[in-house]
Amino acid sequence: MKTLKSALLVLGVLVLMVGLTTLPGEAQKGKALKCVTIQDGVLIYTAGHYLYPQPIKTGYDIFGYNYQAGMFNGTYANVYLGRDGLPPYDGDDVAYLAAYPGAATKWYWPYRKDNVAMKWDEGWMSKQDCDKDGLLDRHFGFTSYIGSGAWETNHQSGTYTGLDGKEYVWTYFVKIVAVPANAHKIGGYWYTVDGREIGYDIWGEFAVIQEIYNDNGTGDHGILYKSPVSPGLGKWK
Repeated sequence: MKTLKSALLVLGVLVLMVGLTTLPGEAQKGKALKCVTIQDGVLIYTAGHYLYPQPIKTGYDIFGYNYQAGMFNGTYANVYLGRDGLPPYDGDDVAYLAAYPGAATKWYWPYRKDNVAMKWDEGWMSKQDCDKDGLLDRHFGFTSYIGSGAWETNHQSGTYTGLDGKEYVWTYFVKIVAVPANAHKIGGYWYTVDGREIGYDIWGEFAVIQEIYNDNGTGDHGILYKSPVSPGLGKWK
């Protein structure tokens, strides 16, 4: 059996955009601010990234990130290789490791051929740089992700060879949301102000509100976890 149930992904590279926007949060209501956008061509990949100092562009980059659309589509390894200063993995183990042997020591290398599709909203990672730090804003207008309404979805899939020599397919899907400002955590789970279970804690400021896992080799099928309150995105703010 092969499962990435616990292998939730963290986005490593940041990007941004320009235009007039209104800052979120009570303290910023009504204040307009000029923001830098991807189209301005001045926002570059961070130092140490394989694409540094190239400017971030609209559309997909060579790793599978589309910062303008708030999406990633590619292989598991390519979620992380760029920020580690390595080129994208193309599926050829022998050629890649001959050129970059250090890649084999990366924790994500065993999952390199699995497929990943991620989506996120403006709270998770914005299309703009409004705080002028040269990076795409995260939870802009809030001191942390808590209360920001940020969310991300993560869909993973892959194949493995069973003990019987046959190839099997697995899929995993998860929804992650920033918890409301009035939420509280008990025993690893987040709860609403009136005591209803939101989801289990991840990364200290987020809750998993839905998980689905299917594996035709093990017979696993369907929901692993579903928030008793709601598995819907955009509700938790």
